[in-house]
Amino acid sequence: MLKKKLFVPLFSLLPILLLSGCDSKMVVFDPKGPAAREILDLINWSLVFMLLVVVVVFGLFGYIVWKYRATSKNIGYEPPEEHGSTKLEMIWTFIPILIVIALTIPTVKTIYKLEKVPEGYENKEPITINVTSADWKWIFSYPEQGIETVNYVNIPVGTPVKFKLTSAGTMQSFWVPQLGGQKYTMNKMETELYLTADQAGEFLGRNTNFNGKGYADMEFTVEAKSPKAFDKWVKEVKETAPKLSEDKYYELLKPTHLGRQTFTGTHLAWVDHGKMNSKTYTNPELYEVHGVKGKIFNEDDSSNESMDMDKSNGGENHGN
Repeated sequence: MLKKKLFVPLFSLLPILLLSGCDSKMVVFDPKGPAAREILDLINWSLVFMLLVVVVVFGLFGYIVWKYRATSKNIGYEPPEEHGSTKLEMIWTFIPILIVIALTIPTVKTIYKLEKVPEGYENKEPITINVTSADWKWIFSYPEQGIETVNYVNIPVGTPVKFKLTSAGTMQSFWVPQLGGQKYTMNKMETELYLTADQAGEFLGRNTNFNGKGYADMEFTVEAKSPKAFDKWVKEVKETAPKLSEDKYYELLKPTHLGRQTFTGTHLAWVDHGKMNSKTYTNPELYEVHGVKGKIFNEDDSSNESMDMDKSNGGENHGN
């Protein structure tokens, strides 16, 4: 009977053990940039510290079970009634506080480090790339280079990249595990994330925030190239890629899955989803994306008045 009871829980662990071998390694533990290494150091510290806590707790548990076990010498023994120990109660109150402090201090220090250009790269001029998430794709705009890509982004090795993150629709999460941590993208808000690759390679990024049926396949690649190869790629894009038009951008925003695409020019010329006062798309073609029919209007101008009037008359705008 005992063997049967042990066999059931052990058998239930078999799928977990098999599935854990599907990936050769966890990419979080294979950092390719300074930000990712900072995060890995924090993870390792947390694991070691928590392992120490587990060893102490289970050690005390085993000691107490062994010391106070029932034997032939203490049959019928009843321990005296205790009113408690103030000293012990203070000890097991302060120990968890110390554990929390020991985990909080390095966590806070790491969080603040990740908000800045990585150490060792402070004197290197970062490049800026605007990231716009849309259902279910990633759009990367290079304002300094005047190009735009979809579902992939190229960056130069050894150069800090300042990602300015926003969303054209629902909230999503931008994460490249081998280069750094994740940050949310939100409509009419802009967050920033510094990432640096210190070696060439291709790294997988994805959305980690559930936002509908296409969420699972919302991935992109980060290609870290040498500075010369990056400049060559930018030049080739400007010479060969089609120009991004406003109508084409409308089409990109529709809820779809797309492959990799490349354009000259960026959508930042007419809309920045991270600005509260930027143009907002209310084109009928984008009804399913933004839930409003009408024309492009600027939130600063008087065209808002007509929109407000339409809402007060039944909440519909027929695009007149």
